[in-house]
Amino acid sequence: MFVPIADANPLEHVRRPYVTWGLVALNVFVALQRGAFGPVSEAGVLGFGAIPAVVSGIAILPEGYERLPPALTLVSYMFLHGGWLHLIGNMAFLLVFADNVEDAMGHGRFLIFYLLCGVVAGLVHVVAEPGSEAPLVGASGAVAGVIAAYLVLHPNIRLWALVLMKIPLRVPAYWAIGAWFGLQVWQILSSSDQETAWWAHVGGFLAGAVLVALMRRPGVALFDRDPSGVPSVRTPRRSER
Repeated sequence: MFVPIADANPLEHVRRPYVTWGLVALNVFVALQRGAFGPVSEAGVLGFGAIPAVVSGIAILPEGYERLPPALTLVSYMFLHGGWLHLIGNMAFLLVFADNVEDAMGHGRFLIFYLLCGVVAGLVHVVAEPGSEAPLVGASGAVAGVIAAYLVLHPNIRLWALVLMKIPLRVPAYWAIGAWFGLQVWQILSSSDQETAWWAHVGGFLAGAVLVALMRRPGVALFDRDPSGVPSVRTPRRSER
């Protein structure tokens, strides 16, 4: 429905979003190693993707496949993408939204937050499709958590987005993200696309909305009403965490 391009939301507590940049770099590195810009190998997908039937214990992989323990695939699946469009879409959302979430939490807590959102997203997908043998891959669930955290922190910030992939518009975050979340729910209810793990998106989103309230820095407000994103009284002293 839309792809974010940029927002006018300066950082207040960290100089650079190093964890965000590191996650993007790691995703791109794994994609290049595993072939996201070409056919993804079956062994790579089965070895590192989260297969619901395997995670839930209903099935096991056939012999001949090297595989991580099922619990660890709930982390590794986040860094394996099914193609270059899948990768670029997720990284576009991450680059626009994650820096301010990292700013609100600090580097270490943001990394933990990101991984937790991805794990919860994977578990929700497993619960929704316990017998599925299709591997779950991609950062979408973790990114959905970042999107939710941004919405809870800065719902009124205006951002530039490509609507319908071709129309540039400047819209409030709550409008763009609300439309995105509505699309996820509609896809689940309509069951029109069985190849996308919509429940993982919803699970990651709900996890992010809850975790941001628990993991933000002391004093960081929720539902910031300042549409400019600039503090109205004073700028806090920068600190690195």
